[in-house]
Amino acid sequence: MNKILIIAALLFASNAFAVEDIQANRLREAERYLAATPPKELFADMAEQGAKTMPPEQREVFKNMLTKYLDIDLLTKAMKDSMVKIFTADELKALADFYGSPIGKSAMKKFGVYMTDIMPAIQSEMMRAISKAKAESPDASK
Repeated sequence: MNKILIIAALLFASNAFAVEDIQANRLREAERYLAATPPKELFADMAEQGAKTMPPEQREVFKNMLTKYLDIDLLTKAMKDSMVKIFTADELKALADFYGSPIGKSAMKKFGVYMTDIMPAIQSEMMRAISKAKAESPDASK
């Protein structure tokens, strides 16, 4: 009997702390997430890390593309609009809470390095998949 009461109390408590899934709450939590992971910083890190994988003569153009010429405000709005449309208020709150925490900030700082590290494997596999798809294409036999 005590186990049932404990489980019921936990279920009630978890629902008591849920964020009501309305547009205003989704928007607020999306803004919290974007404040915790500013797109401008994300693209700057992507530019810096991605440039390391390029020939030296292409690095500055690549960095400028992602930092100087990219419309960060437009992308930030698109990101926020998409998040509000797709995620619940609770999901956005969880993302904002995690990425706003010290461990979340630490993980995010490593994300550019991670993407740079994995990108050669992704590119190689994409090229292999494209080759296989072309070989199976009905047009390939012509």
